[in-house]
Formats: sequence, structure tokens, C-alpha cells
Amino acid sequence: MDSSPAPELFHAPDHDSSTPVFTQLREQLLEAIAAGRARAGDRLPTVRALAERLGVAPNTVAKTFRLLEQEGVVETRRRLGTFVAATSDDPVAAAAERAAGEFVRYCAGLGLTPAETVELVSRAAERPR
Repeated sequence: MDSSPAPELFHAPDHDSSTPVFTQLREQLLEAIAAGRARAGDRLPTVRALAERLGVAPNTVAKTFRLLEQEGVVETRRRLGTFVAATSDDPVAAAAERAAGEFVRYCAGLGLTPAETVELVSRAAERPR
């Protein structure tokens, strides 16, 4: 594992987009992982350095990193930094599976059957994005 920061994985967010900046940054890292530009064990830039480079608030970058850590995509090692998580499976697929599980539990709490939940997902997937 290399302790130097990973290559540039993030680019300036679109401040005119309706997508929040922290979501844009999250998606940028997930895309970099899926494309193989970021691998397990790669160190990410510090919150302060990335915020300065992208021209965003440090709290925005910190929020992004916290969300990615909750999803198991990155891990923070005390005094060492934030790294792409060293997981045995694809972190993008793992994050998607966790989100799907949360959605299924939410729908069950609303009283929907598994078939109704699947139908909702199918209809949503067919809509233009």
C-alpha cells in the first residue's frame, strides 16, 4: 500500500447543478473506483487540501468523507489519513447493496410487500435521469 495521495480523483464541482456538492464529490470517487483510477489502500487528499483545491468549504469535503465512510467506501486511519477501503468486494456494489437494504426496510415500514417494492424500483429505474 502506497502512503502517498492517490492521483487526482476529484474535479471542481458544478455549483449551478441541483445536485449538492457533497453528492457530486461522492459520485466522483465512486466513478474513480469503478474505473480503476482509485484502488483499495489509495490515500485520499486531506479535507483541507481538497477543499482548497476545489474551492469548496472544508465542511463539505468532510461531509463527503463521512458519508463515504458510513458506506464502507473509505476508511479513516487516525493520524494517517483517509483511504479507499480495503474490502474484499467491490465498494461501489457494497454501497449500492446497503442503500438497497435501507430502501427495502423503509418500504416494509410503510407496509409495502416485497413485490410492491420491486415494482417501485423497476418504475424508478425506467424513468429518465
